[in-house]
Amino acid sequence: MQTDNAPRRSPITWVPTLYFAEGLPLWVVLLVAGQMYKSMHIGNDQISFWTGIIGFAWVFKPLWSPFLEALGTNRSQVVLFQFIGGASLMLLAFTLNLPGFFSLSIAMLGLVAVASATHDIAADGLYIASLSTKLQAEYAGWQGAFYNAAKFASAGGLLILAGHLEQAMAVERAWTIIFTILGVALIALGLYHLWALPRRSGASHQAHSMREAMRTLREVFVAFFSKPGIWLAIVFIILFRAGEAQVTNIAPLFLRDPRSAGGLGLNPTEVGWAYGTAGTLAFIVGSIIGGYFAAWLGLRRAMVFLIIGMNLPNLAFFYLSATMPTDLTLIVAAIFVENLGFGFGFVGLILYMMQVVAPGKYTTAHYAFGTGFMALGLVIFRSISGSIQLALGYRNFFFFVLLCAIPVLLLSLRIVPRNAGTLEQASGTPQPAQA
Repeated sequence: MQTDNAPRRSPITWVPTLYFAEGLPLWVVLLVAGQMYKSMHIGNDQISFWTGIIGFAWVFKPLWSPFLEALGTNRSQVVLFQFIGGASLMLLAFTLNLPGFFSLSIAMLGLVAVASATHDIAADGLYIASLSTKLQAEYAGWQGAFYNAAKFASAGGLLILAGHLEQAMAVERAWTIIFTILGVALIALGLYHLWALPRRSGASHQAHSMREAMRTLREVFVAFFSKPGIWLAIVFIILFRAGEAQVTNIAPLFLRDPRSAGGLGLNPTEVGWAYGTAGTLAFIVGSIIGGYFAAWLGLRRAMVFLIIGMNLPNLAFFYLSATMPTDLTLIVAAIFVENLGFGFGFVGLILYMMQVVAPGKYTTAHYAFGTGFMALGLVIFRSISGSIQLALGYRNFFFFVLLCAIPVLLLSLRIVPRNAGTLEQASGTPQPAQA
């Protein structure tokens, strides 16, 4: 679907790297930064408060998504914000050796987050505009796999490296090296994408003044919230990852807690290797299978299976909490099963937002709205998961997580249109032209 005379490249040459670059800064903010601050003896309250505040960049990104309509092509935006994100990570590395490093590093993390959230909008818009509906489904698995592979690369491999470096040098120097590596990696991806990304024409809805941009913003909001059935769609998006958000927050704590507290008593290295090897492999395999499964069966018929596939493997953690095994192989197998299901089912939400909610006059901006509500759901369920677990205990908590799939399953029977059409098509109203 490229619009110029540039050679067509297979999506396999750019979809995995594009979504690896999309995921990398997110996991740096949500996971890696907290570990760095912990090593530098910052209090848990400060770590959780500031990284939580910075994480809202991904929730609120729909507010500025319409303005990207005036900033050229999605391709140029993707490369630009990869360079900005990489440079910000390298500046963050520099601040760690300065007096008052905490406030300076928080400011740099905030810049990383805004650049990353803006990059997400452009990257998703490029993906939607460059691939047919069938290819979107086929490569949604690759998209989800490498988006989350960035999590395991940054919060797995680089954390292990950081631990070794901390033993050999000052903590500040160790983490300077880690964030320099991250910055260089993101800039290198930007350079690669100058060649690899599909070339497309400029944005369809150019705004030439602030007044026009504000009018576009209002039109985008009105168009989105006027879609038939949009409020049920929003509820579905928020609830889709309810179980997974809680499990990914509590499961590592369950693995680490001593057996006297109901946990499995693993050490950090065992948990890191389990998630960094079995978890990574399982998620990538599950995501790729899920994408081809949805392309083969169609989103309407596949959705129920994707939701079940995402939530039923949480039985693995219920089993662990009920039997409390000591065999590390069995524990790793449970982590493998849970991540396999997560990868398989996550495809369903991506395709629903991409093919049902987003299409219309402002496809890119409306997809950003969808991902913003997805981020809101994650924030909500992650924030309450600790209180629920304390009230129920680990075994009952993991059973409760299984029940969280029921509302999503029931909603899926109502909100996924036949043939996975848009919300407008499902209601019988005309569908606006594609952006």
